[in-house]
Parts: sequence; structure tokens; C-alpha cells
Amino acid sequence: MQNVLPSDRRMTVMEHLEELRRVLIVSGIAWIVCTLLAFVFNGAIIGLLERPLISVLAHGHHIVGAPIVTSPTEGISIPLKVASICGIIGALPVILWQLWGFIAPGLKRSERRFAGPFLASALLLFAIGGTFAYLVMPVGLSFLANFLGGNAEFLPDLNAYLSFFTLLIVIFGVTFELPIAVVLLGLLGIVSSARLRRQRKAIWVGIVFVSLVVTPGADPFTPAALLIPLIALFEASILVLDGVFKR
Repeated sequence: MQNVLPSDRRMTVMEHLEELRRVLIVSGIAWIVCTLLAFVFNGAIIGLLERPLISVLAHGHHIVGAPIVTSPTEGISIPLKVASICGIIGALPVILWQLWGFIAPGLKRSERRFAGPFLASALLLFAIGGTFAYLVMPVGLSFLANFLGGNAEFLPDLNAYLSFFTLLIVIFGVTFELPIAVVLLGLLGIVSSARLRRQRKAIWVGIVFVSLVVTPGADPFTPAALLIPLIALFEASILVLDGVFKR
């Protein structure tokens, strides 16, 4: 008679709902705690986020040396917004751990074996993409801030800048997940390294097009900063399929 492990036991609908409730409560508490901590240190966090813009303002002929706010309520709404986003980022390990505990019983053993490395790789690639965006942002900002020259004065709004900053981080972080998508397609047998090599030129053109479309702003530097690492990640994905999965 085959033994059934506790992790393989089928849960009832009520047990699933109760487990989901627990996951949501724990995740919500983690987010609240991280948000409160981020709000306490909002000055340092906003200062870190402003650094790329301030470096651009310091090296140009601008009448302001820091971003401005245009509404009395932004003095509190911006720190709350930043704290909420930082709270999600800070609580992400707890949230993902809770989600993993919720879905793991429904996965096969082989699927569980691959899920951990894929999840860790996805988090790492997103962090690398976001960090890369932060480092290259001053180049694009400098182009945009000085393009009009003396025909207009650049007065950056803090709220608009942070929205632009967040969008850029998300775009770079998500697109840096390209190797995860390629390897998953390889595992499913949808693509192979040989097929990707045959279609390399078309895929490169697609990467260039996507980089031009998804990046905010009109400067030529940000799309270039995105497409170069994406091409490198695509080529690395082919090597992974070759060396690890033999596909």
C-alpha cells in the first residue's frame, strides 16, 4: 500500500479558503509593518530616489537644485506613496513564501523541485534590472532636461519624477525576466536552442522594437540601455538551454 505524505494530502474547499485567508492576513501584516518602517525612514528613501535627478540638476544650468512640489498635500501624499511601494518590496519575500506554501501542495514533486530556483532567479533578475535602471537613469534624464537648452527652464515635479522613476524600474525589472520565460518555454518543449538560433535575427529585431516602445521618455539612451542587456540575456538563455536542459 502506497503511503501518502501529509504534503500530498488533498485539502477540502473550506481548508483551502482557510489557508488562503491565513496567507492574506500574514501577507497584509508583513506589508503594513514594512510600510510603517519605510515611512519612518521616508526622508532617506526619497533622498536615495532623488539622487539621479539631483546629479543631473547639479551638472546643468538650472535654477533649482532639487525637485519641487506643486500641491500642499504632496508633502504627505508622496511619503505615503513611497512608503507603500517600499512596503510591498520589503514584504515581498514573506508574500512569496506564503504563496509558495499555498500552491506547493498542488504541485507535483518535479514541479516543486524547479519552482524554488525559478522563483529565486526571477527575484534576482528583477532586482538586477531595477538596479541597472537606477544606474543608467541620469544619462536619459540629462538628455531630457537639457534638450530645450535656454528655450525653457526645467522645474522637475517630485511626484511626476517618482512616477517616471517607478515606471522605469518596473519596465527594466520585468523585461530582465526574459531568461526565465525562455527557459520555461524550453522546459515545456515549445522552443529549443537550435530554433532560437535560427530565429536570432528576428528576435533581436523584436527586442529592439520592444525596447523602443516600452521605455518612457523620448531619449535614445534609455532604449539602448535596455536592449543591450536584453540581447545578452537572450544569448545567455540559449546557453542555458544548451548546457542544462539539452534543448
